[in-house]
Amino acid sequence: MPRLESLESGNVRASVNASARQPRGRLARRAASLCAALACALPVMASAQVKIGLVLSLTGPAASLGIPARDTVALLPKQIGGQTVEYIVLDDASDTTQAVQDTKKLISENHVDAIIGSSITPNSLAMINVVADGQTPMISLASSAKIIEPVDAKRHWVFKTPQTDAMMASAIAEHASTHGVKTIAFIGQADALGETFYAEVAKFAQLHHMDMVASERFNRTDPSVTGQVLKILATHPDAVVVGAAGTPAALPPKTLRERGYKGLIYHNHGVGNNDFLRVCGADCNGTFLPASPVLVAAQLPADHPAKRLALDYIARFEALRGAGSVSAFGSYTSDAGALLNQAVPIALKAGAPGTPEFRRALRDALEATHGLTDTNGVVNMSATDHLGLDQRARVMVEIRNAKWVYQPR
Repeated sequence: MPRLESLESGNVRASVNASARQPRGRLARRAASLCAALACALPVMASAQVKIGLVLSLTGPAASLGIPARDTVALLPKQIGGQTVEYIVLDDASDTTQAVQDTKKLISENHVDAIIGSSITPNSLAMINVVADGQTPMISLASSAKIIEPVDAKRHWVFKTPQTDAMMASAIAEHASTHGVKTIAFIGQADALGETFYAEVAKFAQLHHMDMVASERFNRTDPSVTGQVLKILATHPDAVVVGAAGTPAALPPKTLRERGYKGLIYHNHGVGNNDFLRVCGADCNGTFLPASPVLVAAQLPADHPAKRLALDYIARFEALRGAGSVSAFGSYTSDAGALLNQAVPIALKAGAPGTPEFRRALRDALEATHGLTDTNGVVNMSATDHLGLDQRARVMVEIRNAKWVYQPR
């Protein structure tokens, strides 16, 4: 707290030097007044701390997404713009109702300046009204473009770091088209993630003259998808796209392989962690996904804009959690930290942390982010684009023997 330190080392010392010339009673009154002034200053200085809340899926079906994000918090900046930063992490248990309650708590009780989260699309969508009402900027770690599009009065306060489902669906359609795919089936989660990803896959499939021949849904907690897979197989698709995130996304490809499916299988980028590889095992060999550059950072061309920072993040995260522990979901949290690291010093010019002026200025500074390189690409946001990434932020990856293998275009 440099201002308080300056007050103590400057004004207090000056008062002591002057005391030699003052009567004792007058000195006592001056000392009392000075102590009262310092006592009043202490709470003000303490409240100047920047508070960042995180709503993460640390338990429940999406825990494999939230845990790497939580573990990344230890790598986020401890001080920004001369202010210390406090991170408050809450578990939404992969549940939309809990995500809303956590968000309300962070805003009304903890008085945070910004929120990072949630880990999944349904929860992030549920949080939008709360952060808009609380005029608190939010940086989502989930995939759906609907989280930030269109930038209306409520999404005015919402940003995100992961690639959108539209970006990833277009990559799948491009890859499938070059591999001769004419018919595609879809199986996705029965929630906002599954629905929005299906809409994008269907749109880009049509653009590449491929027919959607089946569309099935399952719940994150379902023990079996045999019925859905049998319906898909009856249509004889050239490729199947799985629109799901985390370890529950392993169930469709495992069932497809068990039933003898030999066609192409694509995943959503929500499977970009080693827990998914572990659960899916050999059944995911030869399957594909559009992914964050972090998954294959060492294999990227030297001129890829994200390579240096991705490798740096991997080294720091694995030093903390062990070799092979890195995932895309942690990197999205790191990128949220990078956004705040650039935006907070700008916002401090408009007001102190904990004030509406600071939160509004922080939102404005996030929206004005331009030319920021992070672990996934280069961020250029605008009033109509609260992601700011371009196609360089996605890479096509094949799963081979429980490894991510970069597929050059």
